[in-house]
Amino acid sequence: MKSVLSVGIFLVVGKTLWAMLGDGTMGRHALNTLFRVFCGLALAAATGLVLGFLMARFRPVERFFLPLVSALMPIPSLAWAPVFILWFGLGNTATILVVFYAATFPMVINTWTGARAVNPLWLRAAGAMGANGGAMFWKVVVPGASPFIITGLRLAFQRAWIAVVGAEMLAASAFGLGWVIFDAKEFLNADIMLASLAVIGAIGFVFERLVFGSLERSTVLRWGMVRNVKA
Repeated sequence: MKSVLSVGIFLVVGKTLWAMLGDGTMGRHALNTLFRVFCGLALAAATGLVLGFLMARFRPVERFFLPLVSALMPIPSLAWAPVFILWFGLGNTATILVVFYAATFPMVINTWTGARAVNPLWLRAAGAMGANGGAMFWKVVVPGASPFIITGLRLAFQRAWIAVVGAEMLAASAFGLGWVIFDAKEFLNADIMLASLAVIGAIGFVFERLVFGSLERSTVLRWGMVRNVKA
């Protein structure tokens, strides 16, 4: 009986998902969500990289920002949603800021940690070969910190993807996967909610395996900086 019920639910959700994909509804909502994620993630990546490297390079910057990061990071990003709505109203701006807040801290911490973890022997060897400050940064520090930076990007995307769905339930106006789930809840449309969740999971899986997996294979794995685990 349970198996029959499960198959029935699966078929209903599949039919709903197929219909929403066919008429373009799900695609439009997914594109709106991705737009917000990419905007917030791009801002977070730029901020995190610059601040992380500055913290690793200059002790006064580290002493100022590290306590601030440690205090702000535990605050859930969605706790800022009402504040951003109050300041900027409903729509893209508030949602993107929630995503930016959620994704910034993994980038800052991982970039800072990666820059500090660069092997001192590499720096001394580059200096002995006459590398100046700029060359040492781009040829030694950045590649050496790359495994941490890629991990930071992965964590930032995961946090951004979680945050954007919650933010769209609160701050978005009629577009986005989070809004679809929230709107379907009002009418008890469980099939639409489950179809949206399936799309959210599928997009997250694609980015984790294809985007970040390809990035890792073309950089740190090819450089031999991390070990590829084989089955």
